Amino acid sequence: MITPPTPQPGDKTGIVTPSGKIAEKVLDAAAGLFEEWGFRVVKGRNVYSGFDQFGGTDRERAGDLQRMLDDEDIRAIFCSRGGYGAVRIIDTIDFSRFQAHPKWIVGYSDITVLHSHIQENFGIETLHALMPAELAPGRESPPSAGSVGLLRQALSGNLPPCNLPGHPLSREGKAEGVLTGGNLSVLYSLTGSASETCTRGKILFLEDVGEYLYHIDRMMVALKRKGVLEGLRGLVVGGMTGMNDNEVPFGKSAEEIIAEAVSEYGFPVLFGFPAGHQTENHPLILGREVILDVGREAGSLTFKPAQNG
Repeated sequence: MITPPTPQPGDKTGIVTPSGKIAEKVLDAAAGLFEEWGFRVVKGRNVYSGFDQFGGTDRERAGDLQRMLDDEDIRAIFCSRGGYGAVRIIDTIDFSRFQAHPKWIVGYSDITVLHSHIQENFGIETLHALMPAELAPGRESPPSAGSVGLLRQALSGNLPPCNLPGHPLSREGKAEGVLTGGNLSVLYSLTGSASETCTRGKILFLEDVGEYLYHIDRMMVALKRKGVLEGLRGLVVGGMTGMNDNEVPFGKSAEEIIAEAVSEYGFPVLFGFPAGHQTENHPLILGREVILDVGREAGSLTFKPAQNG
């Protein structure tokens, strides 16, 4: 896998809105923070555009992303927020200049589309991490200072190990492999497409938000039937936030549903990883070799050093 170069003070970083729309001035705080880090911030022409629930028309959103990918002076691209819409434009994007001059793509949730597509087709690492809209003042649940600090560190291509206490649903074991994954619902929607990531021999990360519990079960059963789970070396489960249930309860939590789906396999499983739609959103370098070590009383995820500097 290819590690994008570290953005240096004075370099340009871009902000685009490839999915859901955002209100005016929401990105001012993030832009100010990135400037404090020494970057020159360039916002997409349509970063505040709106078309129904989208951040502009498909053409506008794709155009902004394409310009950022093609501009060799842009050293990282932050996706302003998630929502929905990236899958509508992914097949119109030309990644040839990006492939020749890689740069960090940063975001999560709906941005799983970009993570998965880039990892599978171009072998370039990306950052699953908090997004600029989350840094706006007045948010009910702002990201933790630790998550923000780790985002800055992740842009260097390196992260410290994440050590966690034991979880009753975790399964002991140790494994090494390339880290892949993201939002469960988005990954499920990409199966059978050119953006589906091959998970065999890899360590899969999953998170989700606002889903019905029976939807979680349906997606996990579908992935199991397709063989996605069978070939894993390990599984890391992040936030399963704001889950919904029907009037007649499903009877299991999202975590219990996932644990049941992988119960017949022998690979290690780490529950409770602090990433996803929550205050603690630890960055993940997707496409990076990691070491997953799960014990009875503790677990850890360690990122190996970048292989190309």
